[in-house]
Amino acid sequence: MGAVTPDAFVRVAIKPLPAGEGVSFSPEMEKADKCHVVMYPSPGRAHLNSLVELAQFLLRHHSCLSVTVLISSPPHLLPVITPYISSVSSASPSIAFLHLPSVSLPLSLHRPHRLVGDALRLKPSQKPKALVIDFYYSSAAEVTAALHLPTYYFHPAGTNPLAAFLYLPTLHKLTTTSLKDLDGNVDIPGVPPIPAKHMPSRMLDRSSRIYGHFLETSTRLAESAGLICNTFEAIEPRAVKAISEGLCVPDGRTPPVYCIGPLVVANDHISRGDCLSWLDSQPSRSVLFMSFGSMGVFSSKQLTEIAHALERSGVRFLWVVRYPPPDDEIWRNLAIKSEDDPGMDAIFPPGFTERTKERGLVLKSWAPQVAVLNHDSVGGFVSHCGWNSVMEALWASVPVIVWPLFAEQKLIRAYLAWDLKLVLSVAESEGGFVTRDEFAGRVTKLMCSEKGREVRERMAEMRNAAREALSEGGSSRVAMAKLVDSFKSGMMREEE
Repeated sequence: MGAVTPDAFVRVAIKPLPAGEGVSFSPEMEKADKCHVVMYPSPGRAHLNSLVELAQFLLRHHSCLSVTVLISSPPHLLPVITPYISSVSSASPSIAFLHLPSVSLPLSLHRPHRLVGDALRLKPSQKPKALVIDFYYSSAAEVTAALHLPTYYFHPAGTNPLAAFLYLPTLHKLTTTSLKDLDGNVDIPGVPPIPAKHMPSRMLDRSSRIYGHFLETSTRLAESAGLICNTFEAIEPRAVKAISEGLCVPDGRTPPVYCIGPLVVANDHISRGDCLSWLDSQPSRSVLFMSFGSMGVFSSKQLTEIAHALERSGVRFLWVVRYPPPDDEIWRNLAIKSEDDPGMDAIFPPGFTERTKERGLVLKSWAPQVAVLNHDSVGGFVSHCGWNSVMEALWASVPVIVWPLFAEQKLIRAYLAWDLKLVLSVAESEGGFVTRDEFAGRVTKLMCSEKGREVRERMAEMRNAAREALSEGGSSRVAMAKLVDSFKSGMMREEE
């Protein structure tokens, strides 16, 4: 048994059910006049947040819909996800959540069309009219094809990375060399030229299995009923235009693109936490918040450089820290048992916590990011350049230093920092290491200089554009209405 993989939806859907049992959806589905949409996020909390926020936004403005969200998170994520789901369910009872079990996948799947239909046993009033699939769960398209459901892909990272993914089959044809081995820049319609090595990490090695998966996904994107993006036209106009005009799929069809963002969690349904009480005691806009996502892990050497930089800069800080990876040298030096918790002091330079206790707070693993970014004491944010984090900072009008680590984050950095100049960026070595001098300089520039003030002003201007996009008649609201019409047109075609 293990976590649900991209193919697990197929396995869950065709798993034989006891007689008389089927998939149970919300009572809203029983209403014949409702257009029911199923959403299927990948396991990560950020992906779940975005799709749930999409569901809430849809239902706030379009009462003709009902939504079921499928949950496939592995057991180790449930302690974080379950309270969130419970809170959302209480606040938005029209959203139903269906938990899918973790399963072991068979080596092959036989006759999925018949088995899917048998397993779901859907009444006409219960049958979904569309399925919105997380970009990373593209294999679920096999199920929707079997059920003849329109499939929409949700891309949580903006249209610049989406343009790159759509263009991947073309890049694949243009060269026989892996992107990681190419010198110079890659030219993608609508995307600023970026070094080949800065493309999304999953696309760098064409001999890898994951590359093959993304190549297949790129083809499926182009064949879908529509592409839903957590972005707004004013922040990515060139990429939106290039995709919409078919430039990223030169040899085929491009589905409609719906820019319906930014989908920012207004209430993360999480308890207040001690860090917010600490922020209450800090001066306005004085604190640098540092958080690198659920997978942002640094070596002990890099953590030491960050700590020295924070001391040197003299700024107030709230730092979310995760322990170094298991193979890091610090664990050999500490000689602790695997079940022991060495405490945060063990991974910092001697005396760091004591010397900075009057102006800094270190948190282990996690913080309520939305609430922190919207706190008056926070004046800057250091982020891994995950799109959700950038959108949350933008919505709160907090200036950002980006430190990309993996996935599509370097591509997003190329656009936001180098092309749009909306954020600052650290300069890392070839191996991704950032020195204390470099980081301290960036922190000082953001928090204590005219340059930082300019970045804050640009962020505030873009926040205003985002709010306009989400207002009545704004581009994102118009795109949302078109998306709902597309859902309903599928429903009407079926009735005919």
